[in-house]
Amino acid sequence: MKNLRSILFAFAVLLMAAAAQAQQTNVRAQVPFDFVAGDHTYVAGDYNLKSMLDSGVAIRVNNIGESTSGIILSSTCTANEPAASTKLVFHRLGEHYFLYQIWQEGRSSGREFGVSKVEFQLAQNEKPELVIVAANISH
Repeated sequence: MKNLRSILFAFAVLLMAAAAQAQQTNVRAQVPFDFVAGDHTYVAGDYNLKSMLDSGVAIRVNNIGESTSGIILSSTCTANEPAASTKLVFHRLGEHYFLYQIWQEGRSSGREFGVSKVEFQLAQNEKPELVIVAANISH
């Protein structure tokens, strides 16, 4: 009976860890410039970025005012400390902006996006500058 309790306790801990890892992304931000996410260009505007699945891999990018949207794939990124604020992080190369990461306040893991073909080509000639846009957690 004692072994069964220990096994059930270990199983419960594993389930809680998996649930914590699969935290949903759901943020809203006013982006003041056109940007690229994946291989799609989005115009400046008010955006909602939300996980489509529990895994958080697929993120829906929705321009609220334009009724345009797209889906981009992401991977998990981590930091040593939880994020102090909710934000979108962009790479700026010349006049071009590329969505790089999403962070939500209080979390030490965020979402990171792959480098598009255009960003890869531009980055061969110059180093990207980080640009941060404040965001809010949506519910």
